[in-house]
Amino acid sequence: MHEKLTDLPSPTQGVYAWRNMVAKFALFFFGIVLWCKGLDIFAGSLLALVWVLDGGPHQLGQTIKEPLVLAILIFCAALLLGILWSDYPNSGRFRWGKYMGLMIFIPYLSLLSKERLSWAISGLVVGYSGVLLMGTYYHFFLGVQGIPPLKMVYLHFSLMLGIGVILAFYLAGTSNNKKVELLLWLFAGFLLFIQFNQNGRGPLLATVPTLFLLLFILYRTQIKKMLGVMAAVTIAIGIFAYHSDNFQARAVQAKSDLELSQQGENQTSVGQRRAFLEVGLHAIAQRPWFGYGTGMAKRAFEENAETYKDGRYKDVGSFYNLHFHNDLIEMGVYLGVLGMSAYAFLLWGWFQTLRAHRLTILGTALVCFIFLAGLTDVILIYGQIPSLLLVITAIAVVWQKENGAGIKESG
Repeated sequence: MHEKLTDLPSPTQGVYAWRNMVAKFALFFFGIVLWCKGLDIFAGSLLALVWVLDGGPHQLGQTIKEPLVLAILIFCAALLLGILWSDYPNSGRFRWGKYMGLMIFIPYLSLLSKERLSWAISGLVVGYSGVLLMGTYYHFFLGVQGIPPLKMVYLHFSLMLGIGVILAFYLAGTSNNKKVELLLWLFAGFLLFIQFNQNGRGPLLATVPTLFLLLFILYRTQIKKMLGVMAAVTIAIGIFAYHSDNFQARAVQAKSDLELSQQGENQTSVGQRRAFLEVGLHAIAQRPWFGYGTGMAKRAFEENAETYKDGRYKDVGSFYNLHFHNDLIEMGVYLGVLGMSAYAFLLWGWFQTLRAHRLTILGTALVCFIFLAGLTDVILIYGQIPSLLLVITAIAVVWQKENGAGIKESG
């Protein structure tokens, strides 16, 4: 028998199937290569192109209803506005434009759907697992911090581990399967162990308080279990700290740096951060409303360090690629109250998007981690880290949308 014409695929169906396959690949590919400098830009461009072909711009009105999308657009718009009173393009060597990478959340979230979700998750898992294996190998077998082939320094790797710890404990706390819960606890413990063997102090100072906050919220209605889990985590942290030469060496160095800083020696890690904090706050006080302009961190530091405390910190001005090692202060120096408000609105939007999809606990943990990590460095320009956080957020949101009740967060 001849096929009926109605049974044949229409051109429209063929185009949709092609676009759907390309979208799946783009999501999968982005999850893998977001760790590779250079390739991540290509993957982001591919994602944006597929988003356009998929009709994403026509749905922007719907997408912008997500608080995080609106917050990202306002944050990036404020940075672009700040160019008007900066010395752009000669506004310092620090590449503030990396903040614009946050906008990748828009096409990524728009392209996600129930049938594409597994591809996005697979890409995220494959990419994270590959980087984790490489980082573990370089540290324990070669004695190297970070991952040189990926140009990934130890701070980035440690932040990646911290995010994994938070997410694994969160999934364990919301799982109804005891075996899965145990496996996730063990995996989180393994990640935390590796993190304690990295040189990064700031990421640890973000991970540990966030972890205890997360455990408290997850098990707040089960007091005995909460105390038991917290006790187990505290013991594990104590063991990891005691047996980690890296952690102990960095703790001793921090104490030594602090003593030298009090004696007027600024060319240490702690001394530089103290200088950035004090001079940064002083610079904001000088231009509190609109700051010095986008990208003006180096010039603002040099100007204010000359006069602040009789030039005590002016020798730090030669620091390569100077920035203020603090997301909030960085935005305050750039744009004053406008910048700090945009940053606060970004964190608020992040939380509100997750809260709107019944992911309040996850939203609290992620925003807490971002804020604490941002107190010791400008993590929003570490391309891999905000991309990882945004991908996790988008996947969690779409998972909740497409799977009914989805993750149950009740403690």
